[in-house]
Amino acid sequence: MHLSDGFGRSFKYLRLSVTEACNFRCSYCLPDGYRKCAGPEPLNLDEIRRIATAFSELGIHKIRLTGGEPTIRRDFDAIATAIATLPLVKKLALTTNGYRLATRAQTWFDAGVRGLNVSLDSLDPARFQQITGHDRCNEILRGIDAAFETGFEQVKINAVYMKGINDHEVDAYLRLVQHQPLSVRFIELMETGDHAAFFRKHHISSESIADKLLQEGWTPKLKAADAGPANEYLHPDYQGSIGLIAPYAKDFCKSCNRLRFSSLGKLHLCLFGEFGVPMRALLQSDDQLEELKARLLVAVKGKASSHHLATGNSGQTSNLSAIGG
Repeated sequence: MHLSDGFGRSFKYLRLSVTEACNFRCSYCLPDGYRKCAGPEPLNLDEIRRIATAFSELGIHKIRLTGGEPTIRRDFDAIATAIATLPLVKKLALTTNGYRLATRAQTWFDAGVRGLNVSLDSLDPARFQQITGHDRCNEILRGIDAAFETGFEQVKINAVYMKGINDHEVDAYLRLVQHQPLSVRFIELMETGDHAAFFRKHHISSESIADKLLQEGWTPKLKAADAGPANEYLHPDYQGSIGLIAPYAKDFCKSCNRLRFSSLGKLHLCLFGEFGVPMRALLQSDDQLEELKARLLVAVKGKASSHHLATGNSGQTSNLSAIGG
């Protein structure tokens, strides 16, 4: 048994959110900070272990822990260990804002995390603080160095690309990857329910970056089967790579290979879908595993062919923290 939809796409990659909470106040996501609403608590350790087990037995072999900021959970290390030790999980990755990376890189590596995506929307400390509400740019850069020293072989930087804010920093990021095996991925700003006006003001296509890379001798890299949505570029004079995530590009969804599961126990077939499929009732006991797997197989068959961002429809996604961005 493996997870596939009605459009010939199969799924090997899961983005598993463990919290909606985040301690940053990024202008494109939570400019006023995270505010807890009344409702259920996030999945506990046993529930997370059960859903990861079910997905791994259905062919998911790469799991990425996301949030919010996943490392604010006190039991984050235990969560990572529980997933990394599942026999069918080949790779455990983490997306983080990096605020604890300098001091926790070794702990996370020992817990089984092998891939790191670190959000770093500017290399200029003042601009970074303007975007995130935190004066932590240099601290996060030190954390990236600590990750390499710890033994992480794959470290990626995520930079949301925004007109009039950081679109002039491309050359600075290129210099960053010249002598480090980093992958910098520029992510086009996406419209969400809470931030339509911000999107209209600051959205810019990543095509200009692609044109610049090709003109300067970069070449496209063949994408692995379990790779994320970035189209990556390599250059013989650079140790690192550049990736572009362009959700508004034609056929962006055609090669989708990933599913999302929220911290509240819902399967999300698309970041910009209209609803999540409730699964939490099937996470209460180990003996529910087969029923859970059967429910996942049926639900994934209902995945739509694509999102509808081009028409201004961002589904139920109010902000990118809600189900892991």
